[in-house]
Amino acid sequence: MLKRRSDLRIVEVEPYFSVERARVPLKFGAVVVEGVTFCHVRARAENAAGRVADGWGAIPLSDFWGWPSALVPHEKRDAAMRELVNRLCALAQSRRLEGHPFEIFACIEPELQPLADSVCAELGLPELMPHLCALICLSPLDAAVHDAFGHANGISTYDGYGPEHAPDLEQFLGPRFAGRYVSQYIAPQYAAWLPVFHLVGGLDKLTRAEVDESDPRDGLPNSLDEWVERDGLRCLKVKLKGTDLEWDLERILAVEAVAREAQRRVGIDELHLSIDTNEQCESPEYIVELLEKLRERSASAYDALLYVEQPTGRDLRRHGFDMSPIARLKPVLVDESLTSVGDFELALSLGWSGVALKTCKCHTHALWFAALAEEAGVPYSVQDLTNLGISLVHSVGLAARLRPIMGVEANSRQFFPASNEPEARVHPHAFWPVRGMVSTQSFTGPGLGYRVGEIGRPIFRQARAAG
Repeated sequence: MLKRRSDLRIVEVEPYFSVERARVPLKFGAVVVEGVTFCHVRARAENAAGRVADGWGAIPLSDFWGWPSALVPHEKRDAAMRELVNRLCALAQSRRLEGHPFEIFACIEPELQPLADSVCAELGLPELMPHLCALICLSPLDAAVHDAFGHANGISTYDGYGPEHAPDLEQFLGPRFAGRYVSQYIAPQYAAWLPVFHLVGGLDKLTRAEVDESDPRDGLPNSLDEWVERDGLRCLKVKLKGTDLEWDLERILAVEAVAREAQRRVGIDELHLSIDTNEQCESPEYIVELLEKLRERSASAYDALLYVEQPTGRDLRRHGFDMSPIARLKPVLVDESLTSVGDFELALSLGWSGVALKTCKCHTHALWFAALAEEAGVPYSVQDLTNLGISLVHSVGLAARLRPIMGVEANSRQFFPASNEPEARVHPHAFWPVRGMVSTQSFTGPGLGYRVGEIGRPIFRQARAAG
């Protein structure tokens, strides 16, 4: 029986899949991505007052990031992720799960890994799906439930995290959160504008002189300097190898030089950097040496560096490095390793400075981790998974309700602009920055602010016609 009038009961859940092709290849870590399966989930739910509403969530099913594997080819990983999404949706519908979205997530999460394991066993895969990858599969359903919660109750979803609508955090985060609510850790309104982090991938060209006939001719920039001038960029996330210190050092220096010169041409005098090796470093000493050499070669680049994203392997129990030598130089944020409340506590005990939040690790988790970070007094960033369409609207909206380091990552405009077109017509400045900033001013109405009824994506029109 529903405890609160705003609580939900899941009525129907439906997943949708499409394959989106990248405009240009995206290289991070040891992989190159040229396309991705994009998953939408629609959740129909009813609240205790009898009001029925649809909610939506979406995420790229990036096995390249969530499940790097030498044993299971991409096609089979992708098939396993799709099947896990299907089963999670069927589970939520068949059991007619109910409660606040936090409670619904807490009902599903314990079954997530066993369900993922059974999918892999039935498909005959020689390796089980990592929990991080399983969370990606759950994330669009989790987001859809949160969105449906807002629509069913006629409120912004973020207004449903206080004592009027939500349980306190004790049952999810432990006794010290008794009587504390997510609403205490988020802003009452979206920040109107946020600095956007532009991704400089490992294959990205830095200057116009490098552009050749192999590059797209679609009116969009093909080099970093062009992007900086077009979008007025101030924040850059630089992908590094993590296995070639000299290359990494020269890459940072080149990015800084090109960016500052391009900024000079458009009257900008502000540069912020982050670096990410996507776990490729064998030990923290690599990053320590890189930072020390960077400080010697360019004090301005070193000063511009805000933080380092996860440099070493994601298994914190097997790779239990002391990260404090890095943290004494620059904040080092745990990313791929952060999949549970236990991971958060372990990371801080190992000297990590803070955490990277991603909606692909589930909206519910992102809010809980933000509360943990605020209570611990540690910094956090809001990153994306090259989020497309409403998944980007979702991620930008989350960052605009939190207090992340500097801004939000939003790089699908670089790599999947065509896939964003339906949403960009409704939320133009969430997708196309103005002087290095993205806007939430179009995020209006109930739910997560997508305004799906105005977006001309075929699956949205089909769902409206069927509903």
